[in-house]
Amino acid sequence: MDTTSSMPIIDHLEELRKRIIVTGLAFFTFFILSFVYVKDIYQFLIRDVDYKLTILSPVDVIWAYMMISAVVALTLTVPLIAYQLWKYISPGMKPAEKSASLFYIPVFLLLFILGLCFGFYIIFPIVMNFLLTMVDGQFETMFTVDRYFKFMFSLTVPLALLFELPAVVLFLTKIGLITPNLLVRTRKYAYFLLIVISVLITPPDFLSDVLVIIPLLLLYEVSITLSRIIYRKMN
Repeated sequence: MDTTSSMPIIDHLEELRKRIIVTGLAFFTFFILSFVYVKDIYQFLIRDVDYKLTILSPVDVIWAYMMISAVVALTLTVPLIAYQLWKYISPGMKPAEKSASLFYIPVFLLLFILGLCFGFYIIFPIVMNFLLTMVDGQFETMFTVDRYFKFMFSLTVPLALLFELPAVVLFLTKIGLITPNLLVRTRKYAYFLLIVISVLITPPDFLSDVLVIIPLLLLYEVSITLSRIIYRKMN
């Protein structure tokens, strides 16, 4: 095997490794800082909870605090992830594309936060109220703190990640990897994939599925429209 021909691949892998290490260190730093203030964050998250959360062992509290810290750290790391990704692929871009693509870094953070807020303030309360009405008067309701937050974050974090769809589509359109026509042609497959993802990330009830599926399908349509706008400006 020719060593000179393999060097670019090795260089790319080394560059990728550096970007991953930087991102990992940033996430770990944000995780530690979040853990320092995790009690305040915890009080904010449960401020509207009308029932007391229980623990079965001290480990439950630690796991809940770690989950909260991890989600906060992920949120704070999102713009850095976008920046590191941009730094990794920017050498292959034209100067105009480099400057224009920097715009997407704060957009990634904004959409992630919007997704979290949508899940936390709209989807999660509706789903919880629906589930509680199903057991009201029939069972004694008790939630352990670790399972409560595991349920919360399993519903909100994947939704926040899926809210990045418009930014991803815009970015890929900008660098020429996709076109609006491609998005239209693959719409039915994208719908099917989004529906499957929605069913997988939500609790096993029809209401949760609908509440997540509809916004995701609307996001896909918004992504197509934005892609068309960017594509026209490029051509």
